[in-house]
Amino acid sequence: MVAALLADLFESHRPHLLSVAYRLTGSVSDAEDAVQESWLRLAVARQYEIEDLRAWLTTVVGRICLDRLRSAAARRETYVGQWLPEPVVTAVTPSSTPDPLAAVVRKQDYRFAALVVLDTLTPPQRVAFVLHEGFAMPYEEIGEILGISDDAARQLAARARKAVARTPEPVSDTEHDAAVMSLLTALARGDMEAVVAVLHPDTHTIGDAGGTTATALNVVTGVDKMARLWLGLRRIHHMDESTLTSGELELVLVNGQLGVLVHERASWNGAPGTPPRVYGFTVVDGKVWAAYDLVNPAKLKGVRVPH
Repeated sequence: MVAALLADLFESHRPHLLSVAYRLTGSVSDAEDAVQESWLRLAVARQYEIEDLRAWLTTVVGRICLDRLRSAAARRETYVGQWLPEPVVTAVTPSSTPDPLAAVVRKQDYRFAALVVLDTLTPPQRVAFVLHEGFAMPYEEIGEILGISDDAARQLAARARKAVARTPEPVSDTEHDAAVMSLLTALARGDMEAVVAVLHPDTHTIGDAGGTTATALNVVTGVDKMARLWLGLRRIHHMDESTLTSGELELVLVNGQLGVLVHERASWNGAPGTPPRVYGFTVVDGKVWAAYDLVNPAKLKGVRVPH
């Protein structure tokens, strides 16, 4: 009975813990693993010594995620190409069985552009900023997680706050959807002028394949380069006005905002096959400011689109 009660209490905190872990790590798999590990630690802890279960679990998840962030930082030193967070990809129509993580990423702080900026922080900066700004954890407790003083934790969060201020302000879903659909429509028609018209002057594309398949190794910036890149992708994906209705390219939500899931295509008639990939977007002033090409299979574990 006690074990069942403890399990129920833990499950009541799971959505919160997933939100903490995903924002800390930017990784679906790491977030889910961290939450599961926190349950294992709770199961063997002296529960009578825990005064506030939510706070205790948040601290445990914070420590686990700090370790995973440090491990990820080491992996990034030898990573091929650009590094992007793992997206949470869900159907445009809400599922009848809600996914806790899918609900979390609809919040503005979990939009893809925000996670990209968090990935530029050091692990201690990210932990200090996210736990304090996102979850109101006192600096004293953050300092205990990081093994530093509360003043040092406060300074880390302040430096992180300056970096995070570079994140574009999220636009409404209506504005985002209109820009993305304008780009897709222009691409389907092969209309260069229309593609250029929907791109922001500071537009750029970041590709993340981890060396597994073809994508841009460097960030592609500028309207002209972006337009040529995306018209090239149109040819690769054989995109025309029927593609979005054929099922090969599927409109999805990428961290709560409209994006595209390209399904795996087998080789056919001498043409090579293509792996699954996800395209996310950030819109600024009604135009596409950033596009994210995610094709590393290790980072597509957050695709939660049933078929």
